[in-house]
Amino acid sequence: MKQQTPAVTPNALAHQGLRGPGIFLAQFIADEAPFDTLANIAQWAASQGYKAIQLPTLGTRYIDLERAAESQSYCDELKAVCASAGVEISELSTHLQGQLVAVHPAFDAVFDDFAPAHLRGQPQARTEWAIEQLKLAARASQRLGLTAHATFSGALLWPYMYPWPQRPAGLVEQGFAELAKRWLPILDCFDEAGVDLCYEIHPGEDLHDGATFERFLDAVDHHPRAAILYDPSHLLLQQMDYLGFIDRYHSRIRMFHVKDAEFRPDARSGVYGGYQSWVERPGRFRSLGDGQIDFKSIFSKLTQYGFTGWAVLEWECCLKDSAQGAAEGAGFIREHMITRSQKAFDDFVSVASDAASNRRLLGLPDA
Repeated sequence: MKQQTPAVTPNALAHQGLRGPGIFLAQFIADEAPFDTLANIAQWAASQGYKAIQLPTLGTRYIDLERAAESQSYCDELKAVCASAGVEISELSTHLQGQLVAVHPAFDAVFDDFAPAHLRGQPQARTEWAIEQLKLAARASQRLGLTAHATFSGALLWPYMYPWPQRPAGLVEQGFAELAKRWLPILDCFDEAGVDLCYEIHPGEDLHDGATFERFLDAVDHHPRAAILYDPSHLLLQQMDYLGFIDRYHSRIRMFHVKDAEFRPDARSGVYGGYQSWVERPGRFRSLGDGQIDFKSIFSKLTQYGFTGWAVLEWECCLKDSAQGAAEGAGFIREHMITRSQKAFDDFVSVASDAASNRRLLGLPDA
């Protein structure tokens, strides 16, 4: 692997603190105003109390990814449109393109719609297109002055997630080796651009929990740009310790989706959901404050570890309308933001100290 400048860690910018509120726009795309153009949706987001918008990049409604990768003037225009509305771009997203970097044949038909029409039914060409999309996103992020990017890992092994029938020896290792082979050139491209590539840890992806992320890290030789988009909702629905996850992986967490969820198992179904709709599943996504996620502890831990990224609402709720969820979300995030203290609370009783006086306090003879 080509080694580049090490990734900037959150602690390097700890004085800035966690930023927000931001909002991910993927779930709000529509042909009707104010969701039809970048200018309109930026103004709408600002009117809801958001300071930043996270842009999906499939299609050209809000951003032309290819043009952004090649033209600094175009990127400056995008930033100016957002600034005039009162927001900035927090990150770009290639979730859907990232999904296409690795697709098991069982999912070819359902994922084909993520690709341009002329590539459908051509898995190899579709993968090559997806990889190029990620490389464009690296250069576009650099031109926009962004430091992190959101994506999915894709999945070759998801049909074998449950160990029945018994997996053949070496299957998992070979799957992650192939995943790494596809992603390493992309990670190097992001490294050259100075941008962290943040994989959303998400069911349906080969990177769906801490154990699989660690396998991937090993396979890509702990690449400095291989990072995590932290979304606690996906961890709660897997019944994981989503607070301990921050303790364990905070050095790799470079993005944060603020999304709530609840898990209500019963005698009929549990984690797997029984093929039921989102409303009927025991595990379901909720609007902020309506689920079970302990956001006070999450914001505290991220502040403790010096996270300096954006707190970005991702609205996904099986009950509450998106307009209501967005209207409530900015205030919810703002109420949980923590300005990190620049001094200790007991500094007012601090005493002068030097090595000699410390030795006397310890009952040790003078050196």
